[in-house]
Amino acid sequence: MQQRQGRPRLLQALIDAFSLPDLRRRILFTFGILVIFRFVAHVPLPGVDPEQLRELFEQNQLLGMLDLFSGGAMRNFSIVAMGVYPYITATIIMQLLVPVIPRLQALSKEGEGGRNKINMYTHWLTVPLAGLQGYAQLVLLGRSGAVAEGGLLTTATIIVSLTAGTVFLVWLGELITERGIGNGVSMIIFAGIVAGLPEMVGRGLISRENLGGLIGFIVLGLATIVLIVIFTEAHRRIPVHYSKSVFRGKRMYRQSGSTHIPLRVNTAGMIPLIFAMAMVILPSTVASYFTGGVAEFFQTWTDHWSYWLIYFLLVIGFSFFYTMVIFEQMDLAGTLQKQGGFIPGVRPGNTTATYLSHVMTRITWGGALFLAMIAIMPFLVRHMTGVEVVALSSTALLIMVGVALDTMKQLESQLVMRRYEGFLK
Repeated sequence: MQQRQGRPRLLQALIDAFSLPDLRRRILFTFGILVIFRFVAHVPLPGVDPEQLRELFEQNQLLGMLDLFSGGAMRNFSIVAMGVYPYITATIIMQLLVPVIPRLQALSKEGEGGRNKINMYTHWLTVPLAGLQGYAQLVLLGRSGAVAEGGLLTTATIIVSLTAGTVFLVWLGELITERGIGNGVSMIIFAGIVAGLPEMVGRGLISRENLGGLIGFIVLGLATIVLIVIFTEAHRRIPVHYSKSVFRGKRMYRQSGSTHIPLRVNTAGMIPLIFAMAMVILPSTVASYFTGGVAEFFQTWTDHWSYWLIYFLLVIGFSFFYTMVIFEQMDLAGTLQKQGGFIPGVRPGNTTATYLSHVMTRITWGGALFLAMIAIMPFLVRHMTGVEVVALSSTALLIMVGVALDTMKQLESQLVMRRYEGFLK
């Protein structure tokens, strides 16, 4: 279909997408599932003091950031207060165990059937992790008086409800992946973050004490989004040549072709941020069970420069660690050798593996430093602009931009298959 004169490409692509019945059905199905998620996010658990809960989240910066990821579900202490993060934790654990446990490593090489079994194990692991996280969340809110302490039956009921809420969200996410558009679990997280943005923007508009700082805050936020897009899409192309023999009659002819391997600068995605965040918040979590000067320092540690310095270094370390784990699982050198491919000027086998590992290490420095800067961006923006009312979560921006780009690419591929013009040229 030819693009109409004067109509923006993005708008025309959206019109084309809705003009196709099957694609329109997928988009509306995704939207309907996200609406269900938002309704469930406002179903509170019993024994909650809303006023005390609101004051706790305003005083605790870490809880406020986690609440942004859940789209307000944690602030309401609803049945889906934990979101899909226990499932994400289980997925990360399984990814780290695959190269360590021979049985899991063998399953990963069995194709679709092996991957389905690993996915099933991930779902099983999600349940106990959700139970443990639900209990920890209940204890934390109970100590602050935001949730009334009950007996064993009440505690068990709340933990089971939180666990069931997480499993329900994972199921909704899988429905989106199967029948909708985009990665379902990522879309659930995306919807939660977007749902929390209007309130954050409203706080910024209401508080006009530092108008210049607020404008600077917006400019830095937009600049951060641009950098995230650039580094998310950045990759190093490694040229690859393929040669094969073709028999025609009694003669053999050699044919060759060329392509490339795209090595992403940010292969690890947002996983290093999650690992590093879990490490830096551990002292504050432990300190909440004690009293004294040291405990008080760690409870307010997120406002100290040492917290952000350690966070910066941990993100760099986990970026290299997780990238190397993923890179080893890909086994690009072995795949190339099996398919008859080779990198010009590099011998197949171990030499190719060493070369690719060297290239991957060099470009990972760019991705690691980018993620580390994204991690400490809230600290830098707060001190550069002086805006305290609005908190810029660069991790949330990274998730939003990544999910938006991935969803656009899926819509693009659907339109291109039907010979429509997509979003990108």
